[in-house]
This record gives sequence, C-alpha cells and structure tokens, in this order.
Amino acid sequence: MDEPLITDDTVVFGLLALCLGLIFYTSGIQKGFWKRFYNWVPAILLCYMLPALLASFGLVSDEHSRLYFMASRYLLPAALVLMTLSIDLKAISNLGSKALIMFLTGTAGIIIGGPLAILLVSAISPETVGGNDFDAIWRGLSTIAGSWIGGGANQAAMFEIFKFNPDRYGEMILVDVVCANIWMAILLLGVGKTKRIDRWLKADASAIDELRIKVTAFAERITRVPSLRDYIMMLSLAFTAVGAAHFLGEIFSSGLSESSEVIADPKSFLSFLGGKFFWMIVIATILGVAMSFTRAKNYEGAGASKIGGVFLYILVATIGMKMDLGRVLENPGLILLGLIWIGFHAGLLILVAKLIKAPFFFLAVGSQANVGGAASAPIVAAEFHPSLSSVGVLLAVFGYVVGTGGALFCAYLMEVASSL
Repeated sequence: MDEPLITDDTVVFGLLALCLGLIFYTSGIQKGFWKRFYNWVPAILLCYMLPALLASFGLVSDEHSRLYFMASRYLLPAALVLMTLSIDLKAISNLGSKALIMFLTGTAGIIIGGPLAILLVSAISPETVGGNDFDAIWRGLSTIAGSWIGGGANQAAMFEIFKFNPDRYGEMILVDVVCANIWMAILLLGVGKTKRIDRWLKADASAIDELRIKVTAFAERITRVPSLRDYIMMLSLAFTAVGAAHFLGEIFSSGLSESSEVIADPKSFLSFLGGKFFWMIVIATILGVAMSFTRAKNYEGAGASKIGGVFLYILVATIGMKMDLGRVLENPGLILLGLIWIGFHAGLLILVAKLIKAPFFFLAVGSQANVGGAASAPIVAAEFHPSLSSVGVLLAVFGYVVGTGGALFCAYLMEVASSL
C-alpha cells in the first residue's frame, strides 16, 4: 500500500493517545450532547473507530508501524497479569457450565459457518469463492478461521499450512478485521441493554451478579490511595512476568517443536503447542493467577486492574489502525461472505443461549474468546463490569487451545464446499 503521511511511531503513538484522551474526556461529560451520544455509542467502539479513520485517510498505517507488535507482546501479557491478580477461581467456577457451552458454541459457529457461507455465495457469485492452487479462496479463508478461533498465532499457522497467495493475503485481513469489528460493535451496543436481553433469553444472571458483588466488595475493602511505591511494585510484577513469559515461552515452544514431530508439523492438531505467542499468553495468565494466592492480590486496591485496562485500551487503538474503512467495498463479494460467516456464528450463539437460558454476558464473552482472543475477550467482559475481565482471560486461553485444530477442520470443510 502507499506510504502513510506519518511513519514515525512516536508521532503515531501520540495520535493514538490523543484519540483515547478525547474519547475518555467526552465520555465523562454527564450532560448535553455527549451524554446522549454515549448512551448510544459505546466509548470502546470509538477507541477502535478513531484510529481506523486515521488509517482510512492515509495518516497512519498498521503496515508501516510496530505499535501493534509492541502492544500485543509487551502490554497485553502485562495486562493479563494485572487483571488476574485479584481473580477468585472459586467464584468463577460457580458460574457453572454455561460459559464453556457458549464458548464451544461460538467455535462450532465458526467451523460450520465458513463452508456454509461459501455455498451461499457460490450460488450468487461463483467467481468470488473460486481460484485454483494457491489462489484458491478457501485457502485464504482458512487464515480467517484461524484468527476467529484463537487469534493471530493460529491465523499465521493457517497461512503457513495452506500457502495462500501472499499478494492476496491483504484481502483476507480486511474481511477478518471488518467483519469481526462489526460483530464486536453489535455486542458492545448490547452491553447497555443487558438486562433487557437477559429477560428475552429468560436467563438467570445471579451467579454473574454474585461474582461481581464479591470482587467489588473485596476491591472496596482494600482500596487505598496508591503511592509511587505501589505503582513501581505493580509495574515490576507485571513486566517481570512478561519477561518470564517471553523467556519460558521461547524455551517451551522451541523445545516442544524440536522434540516432537507431531508438534513441529503445522498440520497437526497439536501444532499450537509450538507457538511462542500461545505460551506467552498462557504463562502470563498462570503467573497472574499464582500471584492471586499471595499478598500481591491486595494491589487490586491500588488499581492493578485499572493499569491493566490502560494497557488493553492502547492495544485496542493499535488494532483499530488495522482497519482501513476505505477498502471495505474493494471486494464486496468477500465482505458479504465474511458477514454471512460471522452472522451464522452470531445466530447459533443466540439460538443456544435461548435454549439453555444463558446470560448475554456468556454469549458476548464466549464469542470474543473465539473471534477476538485474549486481546478482545477481557475488554468485552470488562464492559459488563471491570471485575469480570478475568472470565474473558480464562476463556481466551481455551480459544488458543482449540484454535489450530478447529481452524484445520473448518478449512477442510471449506475445501469440500468450494468443490461442490
């Protein structure tokens, strides 16, 4: 793509910080236009869209920036540590099986939705889902399946396995980002209407309320005015864990790949065990949970999860840079296919939630643990209440575990659907 107007990451980061500052400043105004505006538009949605507008007008570009890499490798694991410091595993286990059922429903929706979308679009526009050899569209769609069942590491694995034409890979990234963000926007709009949606689903959200009340009560009991020492200690714990996660992640991923041909084989269902990013997320989460059994848990009273939230919002802004709104209609057939695909995922989630009377919270977080992974699930969970972010973290880890196998199964089904 053409070089953007601003390529200096220091300046780009300043623009992203300005966007976040404007959004949070205006969202704090509790009267007049801004109050009415944020009653309809979630602040977090703008945290994606303003950077997307900067990218769309050619001011910045994710392809010419290292900010997403920085945020996803350094700030994301630090956020996971800080957000799990005060986790209450017993209270989370009391949420029951519905959270896991909704997560697995979301996975099934992606696996089945891909081939169904190909069959439907092929009836309208066969050329959209055609192609031969490494230009075959199903190969490119396999990378979206990887992204929507786990995240970027699984997406990269699918690209490596099926060798889709690199010159056309950008089209798949576009479908991935646009469709996933449209669905996330719908979920975020629903957060403000959770009680109404739960009544329609006939869901019992009492376990979620109990978890929220318990965690909130703990936070209020230990809340204090944070000192410089508190901030230094929280950042020390977080980034020491990040360093350990990277160090051990490299050892585990390379060691397992070298010792096992099954793990080293990118087509294996266990290939995710050879990914450094997977181990980085898992180890950071484990370290955060482990510290929740120590006095480090009390740093929640000094705002540990709030600092984690800051890191996640920076990540959100860098993700927004990936979406060039001006390119949405470049290939309307593929966008339509992506919308049908994510629509089936959404429809199946709604159907199952209605059948088992699952709260909207489980629907939204179960979906994002698949489609958004560790970058989005904690954020969506925190939109319901900051104390619930740890639920999103734990479900997102499941997404990485089933990601490669689920995406491979989906890809093979799409190959069959493309040949019909």
